[in-house]
Amino acid sequence: MESSSSSLEDIARWIQPSSLELLVGIADHGSLSAGARAAGVAQPNATRALKTLERRLGYQLVARKTTGSRLTAEGVLTVQWAREVLASLEAFADGARSLAESGEGELEFGASMTVAEFLAPNWIGQLHRVLPQVKPRMQIMNSQDVIRAVQQEQLGLGFVETPHIPLGLKSRQILQDEMLVVTSPEHAWAQRQEPLSLHELQSTPLIEREEGSGTRAFLDYIAHAERPNPVAVFNSNAIICQCVARGMGPAVLSHLAVESQLEQGLLVEIPFDGPALLRELRAIWPAHRVLNATEQKLLEISVDSKTAQG
Repeated sequence: MESSSSSLEDIARWIQPSSLELLVGIADHGSLSAGARAAGVAQPNATRALKTLERRLGYQLVARKTTGSRLTAEGVLTVQWAREVLASLEAFADGARSLAESGEGELEFGASMTVAEFLAPNWIGQLHRVLPQVKPRMQIMNSQDVIRAVQQEQLGLGFVETPHIPLGLKSRQILQDEMLVVTSPEHAWAQRQEPLSLHELQSTPLIEREEGSGTRAFLDYIAHAERPNPVAVFNSNAIICQCVARGMGPAVLSHLAVESQLEQGLLVEIPFDGPALLRELRAIWPAHRVLNATEQKLLEISVDSKTAQG
């Protein structure tokens, strides 16, 4: 096969993304014909494109057999590079598209309950001051539902409070959130002299958020053990605070959710002698896409709010 240093030096002048897509398709589907279909190239054109690519690179990429096409050792390595090039081109296109957007229109995002109640309103206000033409639309759900909506690309951006971020999503920490054990002032725990142990917390029925919430997931995460059934389950931090204040039982909630009730003396914080009750609130988005300009601005505002609160 032909090979020349000049052809390698000016590879960017002749390389075709369609040829790289074809090569990746052969690797993924095991034959030239299947790879051609995946790349949207007619078979005769695919054969010519592959031969041209091999000639210009100077080595064989595919060993053709009656049973199918098999990548050579050089082909396997080249496919890895091809994937990186195609991913970079896609990121370039998404990024350029986001910069070209005017910032007008709607910004739809999802937020878990705690984020939606205590943080997002401030973010939305700041976003309005910077981009008054944007109309934010926030979908309020628990963390599991936010994750599902972002995974299915029903939403491009979400904010969650769960310790588990699935593969396929990018994330960025927004805030380190402190969780507090709280009771009513009349509860037995409020009279104790020594801090609450992890075992006591693990073995005591609590008033809790619903399955799928970040708060519930955090409790399961720190307990590392099966916990008793909750005293009651609600999908509202405010309702849980009211029930705790009325003596129904203890709860573990974000300091954001209980701060005002603690100041008013409606709730009491119980010292805890166990692992640090800290969790990360995170922004999430699909790993394969680039945030558009408006989404990026909201992300920046949320991160900056962490600095301001700190």
